Amino acid sequence: MTDNDHPVPLPDLENGTAMRNIDDAGSIAPTDGDSVHRGAADLEAVFDVPVQVSAVLGRARMDVGALLKLGPGAVLELDRKVGEAIDIYVNNRLVARGEVVLVEEKLGVTMTEIIKNDRN
Repeated sequence: MTDNDHPVPLPDLENGTAMRNIDDAGSIAPTDGDSVHRGAADLEAVFDVPVQVSAVLGRARMDVGALLKLGPGAVLELDRKVGEAIDIYVNNRLVARGEVVLVEEKLGVTMTEIIKNDRN
């Protein structure tokens, strides 16, 4: 950082939404208004950032020869059971589990469990 750079406020996602600054040494430092809570409007700059969302019903492992033998009407056995939760990934990171639902003749996914990933 240079002398002209200002600390960038970051949301404290572990303990609510209080804002913190990163000091010149790269450490998180409380701001004067550390008790002030921020809302979703503070994240408005990232609202238009595209992400890839995948809902994985299950997985199967097979040889290429067996894959080439599949045709219309073939049944591919997955590693999940009927009614078991599916995995929901955002940018290839597991973020939730959910269930398949039917919405106006289209398949959808409803989240039933948010996966909290402890980052070190």
